[in-house]
Amino acid sequence: MNVFVLSCNHHNAGLELREKLAFSSEDQLNDAYARWRDQHPDSEIVVLSTCNRVEVYAATSNDESNLSSAHITDFVSKFHNVPCDEFTSSVLSHHGPRAVEHLFEVVCSLDSMVLGEPQIVTQVREAYRIASENGSCGALTNVLFQRALDVSAQVRTRTKLSEGRVSIASVAVGEFGKGIFNRFDNKQVVVIGAGEMAEETLRYLADEGVKDIVVVNRSRERAEALAESFQGQTAAWDELDDWLIKADVVVSTTGATSTLVSRDRFAKIRQASRRQPIVILDLGAPRDFDPSIGGIDDNVFLCDIDSLESICERNRQKRLSEVDKAREIIQQQTERFMHDVYHRATGPVVQRLRDQLTDISQNELEILFRRLPELDDEQQQAIEKTVHRIVNKVLHPPLDTLKSEAKEGTPHGLLDAIRKLFRLE
Repeated sequence: MNVFVLSCNHHNAGLELREKLAFSSEDQLNDAYARWRDQHPDSEIVVLSTCNRVEVYAATSNDESNLSSAHITDFVSKFHNVPCDEFTSSVLSHHGPRAVEHLFEVVCSLDSMVLGEPQIVTQVREAYRIASENGSCGALTNVLFQRALDVSAQVRTRTKLSEGRVSIASVAVGEFGKGIFNRFDNKQVVVIGAGEMAEETLRYLADEGVKDIVVVNRSRERAEALAESFQGQTAAWDELDDWLIKADVVVSTTGATSTLVSRDRFAKIRQASRRQPIVILDLGAPRDFDPSIGGIDDNVFLCDIDSLESICERNRQKRLSEVDKAREIIQQQTERFMHDVYHRATGPVVQRLRDQLTDISQNELEILFRRLPELDDEQQQAIEKTVHRIVNKVLHPPLDTLKSEAKEGTPHGLLDAIRKLFRLE
């Protein structure tokens, strides 16, 4: 058994690279899972793709599998048609306990741009759901991701890590947006996209008193559902430019595979709007707005995921006092998980070994007692106890070494050796 992760995140890779490697839609994920199963049928995989990270978790319960981090790198490269040398220096690769610990850190938001933000829990749960529905999860990833969600709940309840502004949306509105406008109740808000990030951002805007909301989305049905939740209205996709002319605040979260609003297109919009101040919260990955739009004139205030990093870092500093508590929980749960995995991997072999030695010793004792009929029950019991102690003492060093190796990763080497030495197959 072993677990691997390839991580391209906001710590080690810029937005441009993350955009290239992103799995931007559920259809794309479905395709990825199908391809992976064809190439690695004896393994499990979960893909986590968000604005701030693209991570591929792969696992195998097959002791004979040669699955490695290189297989994940090669898969991502070929799927996105991005040469390995363009991203290998900007991604992290872990296996064994460190891969497990990394997932726990991610789901507990210790690795997030905004320390303590709760959205990552929903994103991990959704990634796990899609992988499960594609038949790409198995015994190991099921236990791993269920445990990860449990660990995140423990950290939320046992620390203050999630107190205050903790999500990208809340920071975008409460820090960036309020740095431009001191009130929102008189502002026209245009929302492009109708997903989870759009809904979360609207919740924070509603808390600031926003009343005039228009939702523009390719799926009119989803737009209407979101708009209704906030007493807003919807507009057709081909009316987007007209509404951008009227907008004071734009929230864009589509994460389209290509730029939604180019510089030239927005320049025409600015001319028609008489260059009134506008705040653009581009929270999609890939970005929806050409980043050069922010320089068109002094009244365009463009914020994308990467530009939030300094604000997020400031918030992270406020919560650092809780990080040690969270890391202690994560470390304990990582060790517990690896212990459980160790038992899952080694338990059957250890039990077969114990059963084999017990049978051998019992057979030999029966032969001995038949040859020595003069032994009474008390003497026989004393001999049996002595033999059992010898068996346990002989087993202790290799099993203890097996346990130690398991803490560092899957104990394939010793397991194979024990199987062969004692003919346990």
